[in-house]
Amino acid sequence: MTIYFLRHASAGERIANPKKDEKRALDKAGIEQCGYVGRALNALDVHVDVILSSPLKRAAQTASLVGNELSYEGKLHLEDALRPTTSFSDFRQLLERYGKYDSIMCVGHNPNLSEFVGRAISEAGCQASVELKKGAVAKVETGRSSSVLQWCFTPKILRELYATAAESSRPKISRK
Repeated sequence: MTIYFLRHASAGERIANPKKDEKRALDKAGIEQCGYVGRALNALDVHVDVILSSPLKRAAQTASLVGNELSYEGKLHLEDALRPTTSFSDFRQLLERYGKYDSIMCVGHNPNLSEFVGRAISEAGCQASVELKKGAVAKVETGRSSSVLQWCFTPKILRELYATAAESSRPKISRK
């Protein structure tokens, strides 16, 4: 199975009240981030069978906007196992439920999403983590007995990847 771990895009400052914070939407920069992250992933020929998201607004918005750029036509699955406070055990159970798919995207929050990536690719019992900035995405290939981190891109790298891909696909105009 291929798992794409995507941290939600920029959503401004945390709100002290947890219930209100769950409804915090992406800010203007976050919406823009989703556009170039999705277009860069599309340029990298990323295809997913299913998109899973934390039910918090900023994650669901990120999942939806990036999914649109990937031409994803399936249902967005809101999963409590991707909330900011869930455990790796909850995440493993989530993966088992979606084990029939070849490629999934999990959209969530830190600190647990970074922990999930690290624990997915490390030896049992190891406390590794991979830092995911807002809007960052990591590709992990999982196998029967091991998993491998294929790549991890920050939003800045994805913006550059997309710009480079867009530039190379533009027709060249010759002036004679």
